[in-house]
Amino acid sequence: MPTITPFLWFDHQAEEAMNFYLSIFKDGKVHNIRRRDGKAFTVTFEIQGQKLMALNAGPHFKFTEAISLFVSCDTQQEVDEYWDKLSAGGEKSRCGWLKDKYGLSWQIIPKALGELMSDPDPKKSQAVMQAMLKMNKIVIADLQKAHKQAAA
Repeated sequence: MPTITPFLWFDHQAEEAMNFYLSIFKDGKVHNIRRRDGKAFTVTFEIQGQKLMALNAGPHFKFTEAISLFVSCDTQQEVDEYWDKLSAGGEKSRCGWLKDKYGLSWQIIPKALGELMSDPDPKKSQAVMQAMLKMNKIVIADLQKAHKQAAA
């Protein structure tokens, strides 16, 4: 059966980026590092059960927001941890989006966002959406507050 593996193009930081991601996602592992002239050419690794490959191929292509890695979080503590670590040296954006120091886009999203936005009451789901649109990092308590206030 075929598999699908995200493939990331780096200028020269594939191994460095892999090690950065492995330091953040504790259950990660290195599958393979292929070297040319002593330097990493491709790396294959796994984080949170997702296999990724990365290539050092020069500055021809850059990451854009057209693709991002989505991290589904159970708790605010997880949101805070991944947000702080992945955005270090990068760029924080709106609605749970950030770029890491390599320019790769990530979405750090609590499961509660989807649950609250799925409320069958359109007032509640819209209130949650409006609260989220004002946030950079997603704050679960603020989403819950918006949801509760819309019920009143």
